[in-house]
Amino acid sequence: MSGKTVTIDGCDTLPKLFLRKSAERGDRVAMREKDFGIWQSYSWADYRTRAIEVAWGLLSFGLQRGDVVSIQSEDCREWLWADIGAMLSGAVVNGIYPTYQSRQVKHTLTDSNCRFLFAEDEEQLDKYLEIEDKLQGIERVVVFDWTGLRDFEHDKVMSFDQLLEIGRDFGKHNEGLIEKIAEQGSGDDLAALVYTSGTTGLPKGAMLSQRYIMFQMTIAPDYVPQQHDDEILTYLPLCHIAERVLSCWLPMAHGATINFAESPETVMQNLREVSPTYIFAVPRVWEKFYSRVTTAMADATWIGRKAYEAAMRVGMRRAERLIAGETPSALERLRYAIADRAVFRNIKKGLGLDRVRNAGSGAAPISPALLKWFLAMGIEIDE
Repeated sequence: MSGKTVTIDGCDTLPKLFLRKSAERGDRVAMREKDFGIWQSYSWADYRTRAIEVAWGLLSFGLQRGDVVSIQSEDCREWLWADIGAMLSGAVVNGIYPTYQSRQVKHTLTDSNCRFLFAEDEEQLDKYLEIEDKLQGIERVVVFDWTGLRDFEHDKVMSFDQLLEIGRDFGKHNEGLIEKIAEQGSGDDLAALVYTSGTTGLPKGAMLSQRYIMFQMTIAPDYVPQQHDDEILTYLPLCHIAERVLSCWLPMAHGATINFAESPETVMQNLREVSPTYIFAVPRVWEKFYSRVTTAMADATWIGRKAYEAAMRVGMRRAERLIAGETPSALERLRYAIADRAVFRNIKKGLGLDRVRNAGSGAAPISPALLKWFLAMGIEIDE
């Protein structure tokens, strides 16, 4: 499907944009991930190097423009390296939910005509091995985390580190190839497949072109503004289109730093550690924040409960004014400032929301009462 060219800084595809921005940003931090309990930083230069090595590795195995590369993993730095690396090689990327069972994996890999699969670890690899005899089209499986697979041997399976090493060797004899492939790309190229939930039948792959993604990135600042100094906590599955936009694609354009949550179970803890400036969450997560506060207030001292109740009265009056499109009076602003300093600031810090500049909710309806409660504390959530 052709149409009007959409560009960001003169680039009409993600690979072109990534190559330009990663070169410009160099040693600036692109992402962080915990390793043995310590947050480790990776620069845009690191991001660029790993992505190009992935691209070289895939090309060394005969990847052709338009081939499908699938990624089945929880959120991690390798997910992004494989994602943009595959696109740099001319491939189409398909994210697979790590919660899928082998039969669901089979459908997605078969339906997408996938040739190369990235799997997170032994658990995800086992799903492929259960059905490999039915997946003749898969030529290589690359495993991010090789823990527990030291003595494992399989003609099609290799570790991520092995792929990077093969890529480096290939790159020594193919300087400039990645830039050439990227330059040949256009907005009409298919960039990604995003599969539906399958509630009305088998999941179907939505085909997203480079132009579509670039267009979404140009309009996104109107409703999910990102800045170069934003900190984002990435915890929703990266195969989910909302998280993919916020944590994969928009940071390419604006330079925000991505912080990977350790696991779905540690999201609340990681929020307190990172204190992101931008947060996107489904209503269920916003409800958890509210429950944590109400539970804490139930166990608080009498003075603590009364202080919270008084602050909420002030905050609710201010929220009602804002919802009505009115400007709070000088006295109301002063009262809110006192309530924020005395009560709300500590609550937000305890939740990891003390630095939030922009907040969003999506994927399901959220209660207006819940939106008002957050607004009373000074957090405006865009739905």
